[in-house]
Amino acid sequence: MLTRRILLLSASTILAVRGLPSSPARAQNLDQAAAFIAQTGTDIVTVVNGPGSVADKQKQLQAIIDRTVDVNEVARFCLGRFWRTASAEQQKEYQELFHRVLMINITGKIGEYQGVTIAVGRAQPREGGIVVASTVSRPGNPPSKVDWVVSTESGSPKIVDLIAEGTSLRLTQRSDYSAYLARNNNSVQVLIDALKQQASQPG
Repeated sequence: MLTRRILLLSASTILAVRGLPSSPARAQNLDQAAAFIAQTGTDIVTVVNGPGSVADKQKQLQAIIDRTVDVNEVARFCLGRFWRTASAEQQKEYQELFHRVLMINITGKIGEYQGVTIAVGRAQPREGGIVVASTVSRPGNPPSKVDWVVSTESGSPKIVDLIAEGTSLRLTQRSDYSAYLARNNNSVQVLIDALKQQASQPG
């Protein structure tokens, strides 16, 4: 179910902005978010382009994702209104499966990103968090514009979305899930079972 566009994360909730901070604090948050994405991009590029086996790179990349992405929040957003209808047990299982499938999609195609570079641009406050612009380049492919949506509500920056060439990955994923659920009597369990199948596939 997770679309291949999430692979741009190799680096996947419009969060309500609870009032903008004062100008000095806002500037500090913007600088923090930009530095966070710059470091995350450097870490990703170092792993993808560096030495080591595919298995070693997958482990290193998974550690980066676990550290920098608010996976549980993204999972909740992607399930949308159905999160409230799921039981506590289903919510827990769904989040675990979402995380596993996300990792499979991101780490399973490391070889396709050899030679990747990430150039980080400016950060701007927008609804949904702080958006940090970047350009992702790979040999033989045109550069891609990728905006990283960063939330600082937890006290430390976390990635909560990617906007690839103007398309929000978490909004796209939520739309995919909603359409799938609509075809299956709005059954969260059916979605969970489908994610189980995906999670059982080799990375």
